[in-house]
Amino acid sequence: MNNQFLLLILGMSAVSYLPRVVPMMYFSKREIPQWFQDWMKYVPAALFAALFFKDVFIVEHQLSLLANMKIIAAVIVMGVAYKTKSMGLSVIAGLGSIILLSFVF
Repeated sequence: MNNQFLLLILGMSAVSYLPRVVPMMYFSKREIPQWFQDWMKYVPAALFAALFFKDVFIVEHQLSLLANMKIIAAVIVMGVAYKTKSMGLSVIAGLGSIILLSFVF
């Protein structure tokens, strides 16, 4: 292994590690304002919604509402998730739905 490759690994490790550790160190010694705590509660839902909308409704850089098998699979997954409250079953239902629907579309 040459030195450039080792330096690349160390640099990438630092770039990946520091953005996680620095905020944790900063906020561990300070009281987080309530408005920030309230705001942070919505971040996972907002990120999930953004990822979900883009992956399901956007096909080839355009909004696709008709003949989109991902919408049907998403509805199936939502039903399974609502009924079972199981992430594992929801993932399996989603994968199975996509596989079966790919034969139809």
